[in-house]
Amino acid sequence: MARRFTSSGRAMNLRPMTAYRIRPRGPVRRHGPGARPIRSGRFHRMLWPVGSPIFVVDDLAAQLNAVLEEFAKTTGATAEGPLKIVLGRGTLGLHRTARAVDIYGVGGKGIGRWANEWNAAQRKASEAKEPAEKTRIIEEEKSRNLGYKLYKALQARGDWAQPEGYPIQLFGPWTRLEGPHKQISDRLLMLHRDHIHVAK
Repeated sequence: MARRFTSSGRAMNLRPMTAYRIRPRGPVRRHGPGARPIRSGRFHRMLWPVGSPIFVVDDLAAQLNAVLEEFAKTTGATAEGPLKIVLGRGTLGLHRTARAVDIYGVGGKGIGRWANEWNAAQRKASEAKEPAEKTRIIEEEKSRNLGYKLYKALQARGDWAQPEGYPIQLFGPWTRLEGPHKQISDRLLMLHRDHIHVAK
């Protein structure tokens, strides 16, 4: 059963996780050399598990803040009604050096739910008999699906890490369809079916 996280006075259901809260504005202890907490912007609010703030290197924090602030504005978010983005802490790979972060939710829905809605729209489009109807269904989903739109915004602003011998570090439910690493393995795709992983 999905647990809840708190967010400015109302609760939203996501994948099974611990409670979430908006990052406090007071001083926060630093974790590791060069790492600092990810901060909310004017138009977006970062949320994460209670007691587990996300610390990353300056480059990743700055890039994420810029991309998410611009993305939030395009969704119609305001300073009074910021877009809520849920983060999670990973434990493998570049997460260990504070160079990666996982995004688990945006706009009140988990990334996995946005992906399921995307897949449902694709199935509906494939069953449509008229090409115009197929196009309409897909374009409608592209315009409303915040998970997909966030993935595309991260891809467009890019400049994510690509360790030698490894793919570009942007993975999520849309990777195989949208890239940048379309030949993602089934195992890697399954590991990122409910979140978007980015690294710098």
